[in-house]
Amino acid sequence: MTRSTARDETPRTGLPGPDAVTVEGLDKVFDTRTGPVHALQAIDLTVSAGEFVSLIGPSGCGKSTLMRLIADLDQPTAGSVRVFGKTADRARRDQDYGIAFQQAGLLPWRTVAGNVGLPLQLHGTDAAARRARIAELLEMVGLSDFADRYPDQLSGGMQQRVAIARALAERPSLLLMDEPFGALDEMTRERMQTELVRICAETGAAVVFVTHSIPEAVFLSDRVVVMSPRPGRIQQIVPMSLEQTAARTDELREDASFFEMVTAVREALHQGTPTARGVENR
Repeated sequence: MTRSTARDETPRTGLPGPDAVTVEGLDKVFDTRTGPVHALQAIDLTVSAGEFVSLIGPSGCGKSTLMRLIADLDQPTAGSVRVFGKTADRARRDQDYGIAFQQAGLLPWRTVAGNVGLPLQLHGTDAAARRARIAELLEMVGLSDFADRYPDQLSGGMQQRVAIARALAERPSLLLMDEPFGALDEMTRERMQTELVRICAETGAAVVFVTHSIPEAVFLSDRVVVMSPRPGRIQQIVPMSLEQTAARTDELREDASFFEMVTAVREALHQGTPTARGVENR
C-alpha cells in the first residue's frame, strides 16, 4: 500500500485518474420524532487512488453515516460526494466499490464459493469466468480448501475473509469497510489486519475503513481521520509516519514509531494539544 510521509497531507500515489473519494461541504441531518439530528457538518475529505484512510471518533460521531453517503446508501442534506470523479449513484451502479461490514452477512444456505460468487452471479457473469474468479479470490484470502463449506462451519475470522473476498469479486477500485473486525478476538483481529494489508497491496484498491481501535487504524492506514463528537466534523488528520512503511508486518506493532503514532491519534481523539510529529490541524 502507498504510504505518506510525515509532511504530506495527501499521499502521492502515482496512480492516474481522479481521486477515489472526494467529499466537499458534506452535511447530513436526520429528521426524528424529537426533532432534527445533525449527524455530519462541513465534511471535506479526499482519498487518493490506492490510499488507505481510517475514520475514527467517538460513538455517534457519524463515521458510519459518512461511509453510507460515500456508498450511496443514504443521501446528503448538503454538499457532494464523488467516487472516481463520478456521482456516488453512478459509482454504485458501475460497481466501483465493494463493501464489508462488522457482520460478515453471509447467506447460510450458500457455500463459501457460492457466497463469494454471488455478486458475479447477480450481474450475469458467465459460469466459467465466475468459477475462475472465485478460485482466484479464495486463494487470495487463503480459503481455497474451504470452497464447499458453509458459513456455520467457519470461524469468525474465516467468515470475514469470505466477506472481503465477496467485496472484491468485481475488482472494485475502492473498498468501504465498516468495523469489519470489530467482533473478532484480539489475536484473530491482528491476523486479519495483516491479511488486509497483503490483500490491499495485491489489489491496489483504495480503502475507507471505520474503526474504534487506535492501534488498528495506525497499523493499517496512510492517514487517520479523527472526527469530533456529533455533529461529526473532521477534527484532525494524522498522517502515519512509520519506520517500517514498506512492509507492515507484525514486527511493526513493537516499533517505537508505531507507539508514537498511536499516541498522536489518541491525543487528537481526546482533543488534547497534539505534540507528536505528523499531526495536522484541520
